[in-house]
Amino acid sequence: MRELQVLDAAELAIAYAAADYAVALDGDALPLRVGRPAADLEAYWPAASYLFMTAWNPASEPHSDSANHAADERLVARLDAIGVQRHAAWAEDVAGQWREPGWLLADLDDAVANALAREFGQAGVLAWRRGEPVRLRMLIARPRHAGPAAHTDWIGA
Repeated sequence: MRELQVLDAAELAIAYAAADYAVALDGDALPLRVGRPAADLEAYWPAASYLFMTAWNPASEPHSDSANHAADERLVARLDAIGVQRHAAWAEDVAGQWREPGWLLADLDDAVANALAREFGQAGVLAWRRGEPVRLRMLIARPRHAGPAAHTDWIGA
């Protein structure tokens, strides 16, 4: 497991919550936004719960494409080993300057999801139950100066 040392976790959570996310399903790109329901996705791919995660740029530090691809291959192998359903997905900042591929997973136990995200050095994931708004789950400690965020959960280390 990687030790995350984020310089400003509050700013990171704000950036994650503001990012654009999408999942590729049968040639369509279905958008995901923190705080909004994902009704189109849920109708298209029914599940009890959903999780978006990536293996790219652990600890929110840029890594080379080759290192990121290798991490993604390790994540896919782990997902195959536990038999979780997945679809290709991605995250992108609103300015279009940064994009990270990832995976939308279905019906993965929260404890397993959190452990997997931590194993791959991720500070946050998107997680929600069917029919509820998409939530940001921060896997690092909530800083004291972090302002309120309606759809962000801080579960710490």
